[in-house]
Amino acid sequence: MGRIPETTIQEIRDRADIVGLIGRYVELKQAGRNWKGLCPFHDEKTPSFNVNPDRQIFHCFGCEKGGNVITFLVEHDNLTFPEAVRTLADDLGIEVPETGGRSERGEGERVFDALEIAQRCFREALHSSQGTAALDYLTQRGLDADVIEHFGLGFVPDRWDTVSRALERASVPIRVGIAAGLLGEGKSGGSYDYLRGRVTFPIRDVRGRVIAFGGRALGDEEGPKYLNTPESSVYHKRRTFYGFPHALEPIRKQRRVVICEGYFDAIALHRAGVAEAVATCGTALTPDHADELRRRRVGEVILLFDGDSAGQHAMQRALEILLRVDLRVRAVVLPAGQDPDDYLASHGAEPLRALIDAAPDAVELVLRHAMMGGCSTPNQKADVVRHMAPLIAAIAGPIERAEYTRRLAVATGTDPTAVEAVVRASIRGQSVPADHDVANGLIRPRSAGADDRHVRQIALILSHEPSVVTDELCARMHEVLPECAWKDMVFLLVDAAADGCVDAEGAIDHLAIQDRLDADSMKLLSELMVDDSMLDSEMPAGDVLVQLVVRYEAKRLAERQKELTRRTTDPEEDARRILEEKQALLDRKRAAAGIGTGMAP
Repeated sequence: MGRIPETTIQEIRDRADIVGLIGRYVELKQAGRNWKGLCPFHDEKTPSFNVNPDRQIFHCFGCEKGGNVITFLVEHDNLTFPEAVRTLADDLGIEVPETGGRSERGEGERVFDALEIAQRCFREALHSSQGTAALDYLTQRGLDADVIEHFGLGFVPDRWDTVSRALERASVPIRVGIAAGLLGEGKSGGSYDYLRGRVTFPIRDVRGRVIAFGGRALGDEEGPKYLNTPESSVYHKRRTFYGFPHALEPIRKQRRVVICEGYFDAIALHRAGVAEAVATCGTALTPDHADELRRRRVGEVILLFDGDSAGQHAMQRALEILLRVDLRVRAVVLPAGQDPDDYLASHGAEPLRALIDAAPDAVELVLRHAMMGGCSTPNQKADVVRHMAPLIAAIAGPIERAEYTRRLAVATGTDPTAVEAVVRASIRGQSVPADHDVANGLIRPRSAGADDRHVRQIALILSHEPSVVTDELCARMHEVLPECAWKDMVFLLVDAAADGCVDAEGAIDHLAIQDRLDADSMKLLSELMVDDSMLDSEMPAGDVLVQLVVRYEAKRLAERQKELTRRTTDPEEDARRILEEKQALLDRKRAAAGIGTGMAP
């Protein structure tokens, strides 16, 4: 390769913005005259990577890597020195003298050239007579001309040589097209286009360069619906996000990233105003993806996968990977059978944004889903704990891990010590204890005195069916229920229901109210969740509740009657007034007795 003049190299060094370039790969924050971030060359949790814009150099005090803007690209993108120089020159609009001709350019640059030629070819085909059906298909999916242009969507005709001919016209060797993943090698020699008859999605790196393509078939004929070009020297799907260059600035501003599964899903989110959205490229989320997000100091990750069982499993696998690198994760649950693109089409942009903004904590979402299969018998409780333990064990922070362990114990009504043992076993990579070992740690209902036993039953009813409480009944309970811990729990549940803390079945969402509870209240709530024996009555819950309140009203009136009888023996009391009070009391007893047809058990 011809030698690049030193004056050109120096001009590139002088004009390049090293903070801007490295900022594409690393989330940098200003620290005095330097900028700091997590080193992209080794794993670290405390920033030791420094960039000095005055001297145009970088240095990591952890792994000792350092250099200038050119050496950064050589190290990070695995480029040769001339390739890095020419890459920066293209960004800066600096012409590099070609002393050896095009054939002497580096193989990496030729791959990028081939991919860019293919992109131009696909764009032209989409807007030609050959692409009419593809353009109609995109329009039917809700994509207008601006969106198609913004994402550079294209079309590859259903031919074997569309790309190979385009490369040939540009004097790009077939071997380069094969290296770029655009062409496949024929068994008897020659080559063929890897993508055919598909809408194309250019996949770009953080600098906006095309590194691969995704293709979506127009019909339901044989073959995969989606097909990606294979991995190459510039494309590694395990660390690539679709839509990343478009989302980088919104991610910095919003301090969050929304991750979905498909190309159309990512585009749908951008159309809905969620510009910080990206998608994985035909693969599950990997530890390399998580490292990429962590190095950029993403504040939180929101997972938005399909509403079917496969999507939920993918969400849980992604969650475990993200938790291991100490990222905070929320997750959106879509209706079964819908993906983000479907949801946008059926509900509109504002509801989709609202759904994302209100996304619940991902770990608690998985817990709720696990409990939907049942959590009443010892074996069911043990199954939920065993299911959740590996996920909680993946949480990097000890404080968060301890809190989720506590919440798991409360949610399942199990002994916190038993749950902690299961989580610790998962952390050590040991097998989770057998079901009976967890079940033996169940919280057993404490013995209740005669005075608060029925108040506890009221709390149990309200935890399952809070809608049975009317304003009138609530006022009566305030007046007649005896003061005890269970009475406090009753009105905590009433307030929670009024605030909308209920699940899909209308029961109190215990996970949503945990922050309202102290340690003692948490124990009481655990008892309610474990013991459902009082709900076996054939009488409707609302009737049982009324009868219990009547019981306490009758008890209170009886005590008041005794007090009035005692006062009649006191010569200083007004006998006529006492008789009037006793008559009023009798009327109240009759009224209370007429509310129900029998006493609660």
